[in-house]
Amino acid sequence: MSEFFPVLLAGVAAGALNAIGGGGTFVALPALVAFGLPPVAANAVSRVALVPGAVVSAWVYRRDLTPVGPTSLRALTAVSVIGGGVGAGLLLALPASSFDAAAPWLLAFATVTLAVGRPLSRALTGALGRPVGMSGRAVLIGQFFLAVYGGYFGGAVGILMLALWSIGLGLDAAVGNPMRIVQLAAVYLSATALFLLASDALSAPLLLTAMLLGAVAGGFAGAHLARRLPARLLRGALLVTAVITTVLYFLRA
Repeated sequence: MSEFFPVLLAGVAAGALNAIGGGGTFVALPALVAFGLPPVAANAVSRVALVPGAVVSAWVYRRDLTPVGPTSLRALTAVSVIGGGVGAGLLLALPASSFDAAAPWLLAFATVTLAVGRPLSRALTGALGRPVGMSGRAVLIGQFFLAVYGGYFGGAVGILMLALWSIGLGLDAAVGNPMRIVQLAAVYLSATALFLLASDALSAPLLLTAMLLGAVAGGFAGAHLARRLPARLLRGALLVTAVITTVLYFLRA
């Protein structure tokens, strides 16, 4: 029982970070490893435990959702669920190390895009004399591939979503953050169902319970905090999170 409360606190921090800007895995995973779980088991436990927190955050954000281009919420969420399940199936069949080398560079690209996406989109609109915007089909195709990545590897997929929506649609990161949370929950729900059936996520029920309860509390509180932040501060928090996450991935690689 001595490890329950430290892991609970780590879950609170991870859930809050995911609700505000992302990066909760960098708190959850080391905490689980520190209390004796092998890295593979810790990864499975953290992925499963953080899902309810994302669902709670999505519920808090439910009135703040802004459409992503011409796509409907139902279509985008369905694609995220399907892609997340496909990615999780690939993870069970293939080594997760396949993305280790590419992940830092993907995140670096996403971070730069997140920083300059809207100004670049406006500049292209001015140069072309017409709005630059992805079609509904292009948005769904891009979302499917990001969802597969999220179910397979999971690392900072929310940052990649915001980057895609920023450069392709000119969507403000602060405005898109509620939709990011909803789509993350959709991606991870289907992935989690497979992990519960086919991984060792249930090998440490006490740690899983502690992390899960903490993530729910943190996700609820973090979402309420993010809703009250001015748009400029929220954009800054998202960008800082993206930069820190990218640096950590490069250091890990």
